[in-house]
Amino acid sequence: MAHMEKIKLGISACLLGENVRYNGVHKLSSFLKDALGKHVQYVPVCPEVECGLGVPRESMRLEGNPDSPRLITSHTKQDMTELMLNWARKRLAQLKKEDICGFIFKSDSPSCGIKRVKVYNEKCMPVDAGVGIFAKFFMKHFPFLPVEDEESLHDLGLRKNFIDIKSYVGHDKIHLDNHLFAVLRNFTIERIR
Repeated sequence: MAHMEKIKLGISACLLGENVRYNGVHKLSSFLKDALGKHVQYVPVCPEVECGLGVPRESMRLEGNPDSPRLITSHTKQDMTELMLNWARKRLAQLKKEDICGFIFKSDSPSCGIKRVKVYNEKCMPVDAGVGIFAKFFMKHFPFLPVEDEESLHDLGLRKNFIDIKSYVGHDKIHLDNHLFAVLRNFTIERIR
């Protein structure tokens, strides 16, 4: 049987066990790394490290209007939004060349969360209404690519469907892409506008 090229999925690097989070640790998902990882080729991305911020680093949060929040460091109140967006423009061009078929983002992250990320108003009250700066930019530029976060992928129904990718081994890449697309689309309960 001919060797089939694995589909490529972008993924937040911390989910693969890379120590890239602000506090110097990771958020390894064994399911994503080991179970799903056998069937896909991951393209790891850490927006915060790749845009030039160190590890460990000051934590950040979204502030302002939930529709267009700013990425602000928690203590020194530096605005990192433009730094992130300038990096993201270049990174998305690279990801386009990589021909990725979807992206698995880290939930609740001010750079990577795809839904219900806390956005703080001027009274420092959080609203669970935001989308991470990089994730929003990604979804705007790749509106037809399926996205999920690791929390949604812990849903057993989705997990089973996602693992069904195994049964598609032997089919050509287009079928596999379409299957992945359908699986992610069907289980993406909330997409941002």
